[in-house]
Order: sequence, then structure tokens, then C-alpha cells
Amino acid sequence: MDSLDNPNPVVYGEVSSGQPGDHVLLSELAERCDDLARDQLDAEEVFELIRHLNDPEHPYSLEQLKVLERSMIAVDEKKQHIAVSFTPTIPHCSQATLIGLMIRVKLLRCLPERYKVDVSITPGTHNTEAAINKQLNDKERVAAALENPNLLSVINRGIAGTDKWTSIIDL
Repeated sequence: MDSLDNPNPVVYGEVSSGQPGDHVLLSELAERCDDLARDQLDAEEVFELIRHLNDPEHPYSLEQLKVLERSMIAVDEKKQHIAVSFTPTIPHCSQATLIGLMIRVKLLRCLPERYKVDVSITPGTHNTEAAINKQLNDKERVAAALENPNLLSVINRGIAGTDKWTSIIDL
């Protein structure tokens, strides 16, 4: 990467969700739950899954850059539907599709299969949001993207080390 789209992003603090250093891996959480597949989810739990995703251009989390916020997640248990909106740091962000794919892949890997997940750009925050939203919510396009080993490697780097469940056990 020779040049960054946004060389000086505004960095915000993370919302406190527990004591510093309190980390529980997803695998440890699964061991503590009797039947994780039947638990109902709420927006707070979904946010905990994705808040620490790494930005593809900067050494900050998506939460720190305000790309993701709790208020941008909706969970409908009756319809088993989860909707996540994200806001790129600039209207012409070339990494928006990659960010959306990281969110989708993280949720697909962590949530029970019964949930339908929609990932989209917050309306009015990106120049090509309609095209990117269409790509992010097309199963065939997502599957094709994930067959690309280079792209999958970048997605995996963005997801790596993001299972930092600090307060979710107490929810």
C-alpha cells in the first residue's frame, strides 16, 4: 500500500466494557455456555463480536475510528435477522467493501446459522454505497470473494485477535 485514502483519521476512545486486561476468548465463552445455539442475541452482544475488528489501513479498531457503533446494530430475534451499518471514515474510502466483508465474515463465523445478517454502509456516508451494499449482501458475490486467497488473507488479518469478550459474560 503506497498511499492511504485517509492518512490522518480521527481516532476516538473505545467504550469501556470491563476491567483492563479482562479478555475471554470465544472458545472459552462457548465452553461456559450450556447451549450457545439457542441463546437469544441482542445488539450489545453483536457489537462485542465486531467492535475490535482491525481497520485495514490504520492500527486502530473500527470502533476507535467510529466506523462501528452500538447504535448501528439492530437485532430482530423473531425474524432471526441482524442488521449492521458501518460508516467509512471518508466518503470515497476504497476499503469500504473490505471492511464490510470483515464484518460479515466475523459474524458468519461467530453466530448460529439461523441468523440472516445484512451489512450495509450508513446512508449518505459513501460515494458508492448502493453498489457496495449490493455486493456485501449478495451471497454469491461474497462466496466468490472469499474464494480469493489473497482477499481472504487480508480479511483474516483484520479479524485476527478480535475475540476480546470483556463484559459480555455479565450481560
